[in-house]
Amino acid sequence: MTAAHTQHDQHEHDLSHLLRSPGFQDWRRAVTALHGCSAPIHLTGSSRIYDRTTGTVLAERDGDVLAPCGNRRASVCPACSDRYASDAYHLLRSGMAGGKGVPESAAEHPRVFATLTAPSFGPVHTRRVTTRGLVVPCPCGEKHHRDDPRVGTALDGDSYDYVGAILWQAHAGQLWNRFAIRLRRTLAHQLGIRVRDFPNRARLSYAKVAEYQRRGLVHFHAVVRLDGPDGPTDPPPRGITTGTLHAAITDAARSVSVVVDRPDGAPMALAWGTQVDTRPITSTAAAALENDDGQISDSALAAYVAKYATKGTGKSEATDRPIRDITHLDHLNLTPHHRRLIETAWELGGREDYEDLNLRRWAHMLGFRGHFLTKSRAWSTTFGAIRSERRLYRLGELLAALDTPAEPGSVLVVNDWQVTQIGHRNDAERDIATGIAERHREQRRTRTTETGRTS
Repeated sequence: MTAAHTQHDQHEHDLSHLLRSPGFQDWRRAVTALHGCSAPIHLTGSSRIYDRTTGTVLAERDGDVLAPCGNRRASVCPACSDRYASDAYHLLRSGMAGGKGVPESAAEHPRVFATLTAPSFGPVHTRRVTTRGLVVPCPCGEKHHRDDPRVGTALDGDSYDYVGAILWQAHAGQLWNRFAIRLRRTLAHQLGIRVRDFPNRARLSYAKVAEYQRRGLVHFHAVVRLDGPDGPTDPPPRGITTGTLHAAITDAARSVSVVVDRPDGAPMALAWGTQVDTRPITSTAAAALENDDGQISDSALAAYVAKYATKGTGKSEATDRPIRDITHLDHLNLTPHHRRLIETAWELGGREDYEDLNLRRWAHMLGFRGHFLTKSRAWSTTFGAIRSERRLYRLGELLAALDTPAEPGSVLVVNDWQVTQIGHRNDAERDIATGIAERHREQRRTRTTETGRTS
């Protein structure tokens, strides 16, 4: 009997045992409540709900429970990444159109959608299409199909600047900070004031998401809004229009750089790529992301940007967890290009002069060390506030179902849980959870489509 047959028989045995087990229905309900989480956290312990005034126990629960893993990456957990994307959507859209503590008048402030890219570190395989839909030959001479894994990878690995690419990636967050500082200075100049007086006249708010291009380098999608000094409740200063903000973003992106040393000691200026795209944002409801005038709907834009917050380094090129040993790469589905990026990050991470970058920790992310979704303080609400609202809503449902209903503000919840395991126990549980997740996503897509048809 082959190993494949043995594995199949074991899977069938585990599946049969799971379906016949007395706790299957309870387990299935728990996994369904998590929308089919791929790696649920097993907890054991207790939870008590007390009346704040009398100290009476209103509800209690003991035993084992499942909690979602909360991973934002769709490649790791589609169910939790869907929830993350939904939260990201509300966080982004409220900053553009109002809601979640942001007034609707914020939609009248100058708003711009900007995309800042990485520079070139060498020629890569490309797939360009003409307006007639014809594929333009790549410099290698071939016409690549859409899913060709070579697209975005180096034409010549020996001449491609992998060291420069990793150093740029590791400093992308610092480069963004330089850009934001320069943008404030540029806007201060437009207002005819000193830079140090800018906070007294205006406030720059933004939310940005990092997305990996197929060449393995990130670019930033950012929504930028200009407010008065007190944030979105304060009207922006006169003299700054959406057009002015467009020009200021372009100027700032092309004017900043971060100088670092290469391994041989030679200085290297890290800057943005030449492609700086800026688009106006409209509040007009639209199914498409962009209208004929090049304007982008705020609701469609929020959905577009939020989905990128759940992406990893690529499709088959991704490694979703930190690398503890470089030999682990032999077990991953990597293109030679992405392997070289990881190997370069690992090699640089072992050098004393790059110790502060901690590149070995971020080798699996191709050297990128930043958060995938960040925002300025005054942009809108926070992930913590959104999740707190969700917990409060569920607590309200629980309290309303009690024999003596109570309000969330009148109770005290005391949890005492310990982690006993992470992930499903076998392939049978994983397969059933995957099916639950797929059904939930299909139901959600159906609801979204029907809502769009009726709106």
